[in-house]
Amino acid sequence: MQSRIDGSLIASAYRSIPRKAMMPMPNGRPDPQLQQALEKVSPQAVQKARTTSQDFEAMFLNSMFSQMTTGLKGEGPFGDTPGTGVWRSMLTEQYSKSFAQAGGVGVSDAVFRTLIMQQANQTQPAAKETP
Repeated sequence: MQSRIDGSLIASAYRSIPRKAMMPMPNGRPDPQLQQALEKVSPQAVQKARTTSQDFEAMFLNSMFSQMTTGLKGEGPFGDTPGTGVWRSMLTEQYSKSFAQAGGVGVSDAVFRTLIMQQANQTQPAAKETP
């Protein structure tokens, strides 16, 4: 009898860890500056920054994939018809979104860190009341 690890079980256990308990580790190294910045920024801003950075990486990858496929002619999933360019652009767009959602090439991590650091620097601490 062969046992398998259920990925959804691991994912749910990972999501159950409190946000402040996890140290962000871009590029496999702990990033205490990013951790401090995440504590200053609202969860909504974090989610928006994550979505924005992933969308940016998808656009970057789409541009890269489009350049890679411009020279392709002839046989393939679309053949060599007049509509090939349109369908190929749709395919590269979906490829780029899938790549970005799966972790991409690291562009979104850098963009996310930059966005969060900027948000944290703009967030002013609450003013102390003086008697």
